[in-house]
Amino acid sequence: MSDLAGQYFDAAVSLLQRVRDEEAAGIERAAQVLADTVRDGGRIFTFGAGHSSLAAQDVVYRAGGLVLMNLLDVPGVTGVNVVPAHLGSSLERVAGLATTTLDAGPARPGDLLFVISLSGRQVMPVELAAHARERGLTVIGVTSLAYPQAVSSRHPSGHYLKDECDIVLDNKIAVGDGELTAEGADTTFGPVSSITTIALMQAVVAVAVGKLAAQGLTPPLFRSGNVDGGMDWNAKLMAEHRDRVFYTF
Repeated sequence: MSDLAGQYFDAAVSLLQRVRDEEAAGIERAAQVLADTVRDGGRIFTFGAGHSSLAAQDVVYRAGGLVLMNLLDVPGVTGVNVVPAHLGSSLERVAGLATTTLDAGPARPGDLLFVISLSGRQVMPVELAAHARERGLTVIGVTSLAYPQAVSSRHPSGHYLKDECDIVLDNKIAVGDGELTAEGADTTFGPVSSITTIALMQAVVAVAVGKLAAQGLTPPLFRSGNVDGGMDWNAKLMAEHRDRVFYTF
């Protein structure tokens, strides 16, 4: 293994250890809210723009995951699926796009929204989190708390995502999202944000599943579609929870 590969893995492991040790209380709080929302019949949504959408998508419709997780798919910003790709970055600065998407959907007071943004500085995540709370949703933000100390907010209020959430989880990523340097490379590289953010989201889901099971409630969990009977199992659960699942017909 090259030295850079080893450095990358070491950086990822180190940051995951920090997240595990320093965010334990936040994960516990977020998991309790998630478990309560599942138990009480609420709807659950996740949102992230650009590469932050990877963590939002990672907990939706996957083996071992909760059936009730729904992606809030804001047109033009989910992933890098627009051309030119930098259009998605520009759309993150457009006021009203994400909030209109939320208003046009099935979200209602008492529901839960995860908003994921590495920098937490863009108009869209700040506005979405604030609007969701005004509508009576609980908002859990997943972001880097290093950014507000180093970069200005692009939201007119001067707020960051962290300022508009009920619970904040810090993915521990440094400004610039690059863990490696090399002679001849004029900027840092080797981003780890997807790894730590996905780990945070999956940890929250895992703890919530454990809490539901401890209460004697059967968590609605997908099985792998690649095992015998998995697709039939999943179809049954999606039908049973059709009033809380919005990614199927």
